[in-house]
Amino acid sequence: MSEVSREKIEAALDQVIDPHLGMSLLAAKVVRDIGLEGGRVIIDLGMPYPCLRWADTLRTMVRDSVQAVPGVTDVTINISQKIIAHSVQHGVKRLENVKNIIAVASGKGGVGKSTTSANLALALASEGASVGLLDADIYGPSQPRMMGLSGQPESLDGKSLEPMENYGVQTMSIGFLIDEETPMIWRGPMVTQALEQLLNDTRWRDLDYLVIDLPPGTGDTQLTLSQKVPVSGAIIVTTPQDIALLDARKGLKMFEKVEIPILGIVENMSTHICSQCGHEEPIFGAGGGQSMATESNVELLGSLPLEMSIRLQADGGKPTVVADPDSRTAESYRVIARKAAARLSRQAKDYSAAFPNIVIQNT
Repeated sequence: MSEVSREKIEAALDQVIDPHLGMSLLAAKVVRDIGLEGGRVIIDLGMPYPCLRWADTLRTMVRDSVQAVPGVTDVTINISQKIIAHSVQHGVKRLENVKNIIAVASGKGGVGKSTTSANLALALASEGASVGLLDADIYGPSQPRMMGLSGQPESLDGKSLEPMENYGVQTMSIGFLIDEETPMIWRGPMVTQALEQLLNDTRWRDLDYLVIDLPPGTGDTQLTLSQKVPVSGAIIVTTPQDIALLDARKGLKMFEKVEIPILGIVENMSTHICSQCGHEEPIFGAGGGQSMATESNVELLGSLPLEMSIRLQADGGKPTVVADPDSRTAESYRVIARKAAARLSRQAKDYSAAFPNIVIQNT
């Protein structure tokens, strides 16, 4: 019988490509340990992104590759996940109790950005991450309804707000503090101040990711976000039609100018699925998101259909990821969430917590 060596096992692991990281497990440096006991192999993987629901598929991929090594009789695979904080814009201090902030943006309204934000937050939570959702659309807050939340948040100390919670996601929105029918007739400075207060005065509880649902466009709110909010990465939501792609490119360029990394593009409403017969048709055009991703040298994280159930579920306060978790659309959201988190995990780490504060005093 052939002797099993660490080198042979590493060679087998180098053949297992993680579809979210886009590289082999060995190249991604997620192999924490390889234990050998005769023909028995014990592999410890430390994943840098949440993958709770996908872990069994990963185990199967690893087992199939390692069992093909001559002499291997048994394979045990232990998978853990550890989400760490990543670097943000220069001169912006990281938020306490929040490891990573992901901004979800679009160049124009009506492309399904808020629905995508809610489902991405829920998808990250379903994969085992601690997640928050901040509704930064002061003029048109929609997350309270989408997340099935009502009422006002508590303030235990009279200064800060406790986030509202449903489906395991901590949520904050101006919509909790005003009547649903009340219009926000505010000028730009008031809007940006409200955004800063919602972000900083909420007592977020140990979040791996805070998803910020931005209003459409490239105005005051986006500028405040880039200058004062520690953002680790941004996701651009668009539809395939040319006019939406034109505006989405402006949003992408804005984030590039303020040095916020683009995690990828989500193409929403890529095809229409008929609720009667199931026929699928690209009514808004095809390939727009992919061409934009290619020309901008960023990743197309995934495409989502224009499907009546997505709208009904979001309007009913139970988005697709929790309303129909085993559906193809829910899995698409989870794939997008895992890819975005994996892309983020490959960025520079934040080492600010490792350095002490130095105070110079006159004596």
